[in-house]
Amino acid sequence: MVSELGRYLVSRRAQVTPDAVGLPPTGRRRVPGLRREEVALLAGVSVDYYVRLEQGRERTPSAQVVDALASALRLDEDARLHLFRVAGLAPRARAAVTDRVEESLQELVAGWPDNPAVVYNRAYDVLASNAIADALFHSWSSTRNLLHLVFTDPAARTFYVDWDEVVRGSVAAFRLSHGEAPDDPRVQQVLAELLKASPEFARRWADHDARGKTLQRKRFRHRDVGALTLTLQTFDVRASPGQELVVYSAAPGSGSAAALRLLGSLAATPAGDRG
Repeated sequence: MVSELGRYLVSRRAQVTPDAVGLPPTGRRRVPGLRREEVALLAGVSVDYYVRLEQGRERTPSAQVVDALASALRLDEDARLHLFRVAGLAPRARAAVTDRVEESLQELVAGWPDNPAVVYNRAYDVLASNAIADALFHSWSSTRNLLHLVFTDPAARTFYVDWDEVVRGSVAAFRLSHGEAPDDPRVQQVLAELLKASPEFARRWADHDARGKTLQRKRFRHRDVGALTLTLQTFDVRASPGQELVVYSAAPGSGSAAALRLLGSLAATPAGDRG
């Protein structure tokens, strides 16, 4: 039975061209990317051993072999970390996702009236948010899970201007989180829900991309304030492993900054008092 390690190696091999690793593109290729024997050559292992890794017949490679494979496949730091995790050579999270946010962190988030801020866990459940973030995300009217928001809320394709880019980044980041805690019940639950509810998520999940958040800007189309382009800053919550804090900001003097100020005003005004 093919292992997670084997599936990941196959997916990464398909992403690397011979030219990228200095090999001649000889012969006709049935599938894109490197051949197995080419990866074995680059990593300094036998072809038979590499085939057994992909097929799941070998599941305990050494750290040296995994490091060589990461180099051969030109993996970046996030992908390399994920490879070590699926090979059983990197620590995985022991604690389950938690819905408890430290009081001091909640106070910090609430203290930013002009910057949307959210705290979420490995399963992408939003655990804490300030008033302007609630306004940005339409009071979480459909869900407080960011992945469900992207993939199961029909309004997401309008709300996220670059929806395809958001989709790619979200799935790859969730794959990295899943690799850290694959046995976590809540992570498993969200994964199962999305695989069932969203063909787009299932298709992207099968790509096996694993990387941290690379999208530092997002464009939104908000029904109350119009277009916003916001910069994201993401921080690990050291006191609660698996939680992340994201703070959004707009470029000073921009139209997005003006829209964000309007959003802040709406957030501070009770619904019944709005004209």
